[in-house]
Amino acid sequence: QVQLVESGGGLVQAGGSLRLSCAASGTIFSINAMGWYRQAPGKQREWVAGITSGGFTNYADSVKGRFSISRDNAKKTLYLQMNSLKPEDTAVYYCNLKQAGINYWGKGTLVTVSS
Repeated sequence: QVQLVESGGGLVQAGGSLRLSCAASGTIFSINAMGWYRQAPGKQREWVAGITSGGFTNYADSVKGRFSISRDNAKKTLYLQMNSLKPEDTAVYYCNLKQAGINYWGKGTLVTVSS
């Protein structure tokens, strides 16, 4: 079993920054692809950013140039640096890890951006 715990969410004004963290624990066989997703009120969950086992990153167009995903494999921690936040970034942010064909999710951390 894999457990993922997100932290770092909160209330921030538009233009501000936040750094989210996702700590992974449990039975992790190897360095896996991981990612961040978000779900705004009344909307479906959407992919935000991903990072491969080799460190390759990619981003949704809506956050490209503002968000940065990174990982510390020794600490088994995933990060999302969010800059120039906009009210439309308001959502619950979820960490995702794929292992052996199974998608693991954290419980999420709420990010609220005020205008």
